[in-house]
Amino acid sequence: MKIHFNGAAQTVTGSQHLLEINGKLLLLECGIYQGRRKTFYERNCCFNFDPKKVSAVILSHAHIDHSGNLPNLVKQGYQGPIYATPPTCELSEIMLRDSGHIYEEDADYINRKKRRRGQPLIEPLYTIKDAARVDTLFRRMYYNEPFEPIAGVTARLLDAGHILGSAGVSLDIEESGRKMRLWFSGDIGRLKLPLLLDPVLPEQADYLLMECTYGDKPHRDPERAFLELRDVVLRTVKRGGKVIIPSFAVGRTQEIVFCLNRMVSEGSLPRLPVFVDSPMAINATEVFRKHIDYFDDETHEFMRTGKHPALTFEGLKYTRSVAESKAINEIDQPMVIISASGMAEAGRILHHLVRNIEDPKNTVVIVSWQAPHTLGRRIAERQKYVRIFGEEHPLRAEVATIGGFSAHAGQDMLLRYAQATKSTLKGLFLVHGDPKAAGVFREKLAENGFTNVHYPQQGEVMEI
Repeated sequence: MKIHFNGAAQTVTGSQHLLEINGKLLLLECGIYQGRRKTFYERNCCFNFDPKKVSAVILSHAHIDHSGNLPNLVKQGYQGPIYATPPTCELSEIMLRDSGHIYEEDADYINRKKRRRGQPLIEPLYTIKDAARVDTLFRRMYYNEPFEPIAGVTARLLDAGHILGSAGVSLDIEESGRKMRLWFSGDIGRLKLPLLLDPVLPEQADYLLMECTYGDKPHRDPERAFLELRDVVLRTVKRGGKVIIPSFAVGRTQEIVFCLNRMVSEGSLPRLPVFVDSPMAINATEVFRKHIDYFDDETHEFMRTGKHPALTFEGLKYTRSVAESKAINEIDQPMVIISASGMAEAGRILHHLVRNIEDPKNTVVIVSWQAPHTLGRRIAERQKYVRIFGEEHPLRAEVATIGGFSAHAGQDMLLRYAQATKSTLKGLFLVHGDPKAAGVFREKLAENGFTNVHYPQQGEVMEI
């Protein structure tokens, strides 16, 4: 068997691992590489293999850095099945269409400038129509349900506890008379996350292909993040202000809504208007509501005793239309506004920030990592002035950063994940982590007796 590391190798984006087994090609993930525009197109337009020759794809979860290049794979000739859990299939359909829309808009914007300059036009990476073609290839698999993606391989999906429907992948492989188990972690979640079950740990793996995004640090307890959010909302309400939360539409928005529901249900937060102002987040929330069987026991107990859904409560309103979104800013009273995008680079959140960022009564709450050079990062850094829609605005609102909501395992959980199968492990491959995080984690693994650890380079091929 050969593993071709075609993405998320010595970086945290563009997950793509090609397995060569019994003369067939099995692709784990097909994510978008996210980076500067030139590199983005160079890395995502062209694959290091012929998509037509791939027999099957297994997708761990719906996040774009894992699923986002599926439309391009299909566009270039892939016609096989894409195996994933039902929530992953449905969330991917939403997110891929949204990506296709964004790429079309970006290409149209660039081409308007190119036409004026008489320059050659560009094509979008893929379109909404390309994204829709992926839907027909999804094969829905339930957790722990065995299936055979290619000859000689029996696969199972196990709950990864990262977002709804996320999975680790167990592959029992028979090749040339040899039997082995390769376990791919996908993105590993955390213990006690809102809504989700804890990650299933690997068992009896000969080889472990695992992420190490936060291999250099542990995370704070999710319950502490809950209490920090409650305190921020309470002090903002007390001074008559609004709480503005830039939030990713899939995963983070639903976690925040559930936390607010808990606060209201416990009586620790007064009833006040809470708006989820993002059509994509609303579509994703409908998938969450449809698949409550994927929620953890604590959420089911909360729903049973409270006799109401996890993602609905009095005062909460989901706003789809532009008119509804605009109307929010006409309401002069304390409220919470949750809106995309999570790094405040596009979407409705920009309009809410423009209207509220200069008022010291208000609070902007940062609940996720913010990439360099984004508006979210500039706000998190508490810069005196921030540019929105081309104009400078003084940042007078309070800024609160809450780090405990991360859906990725921290160093402690990553170590626990690897140790679960240490006694059988012959090789461990670290992916989806930058050099700093991977370096620290490799040292931690060495301290705990792991010797055969590899950190493959982009494009590297390893035979096992």
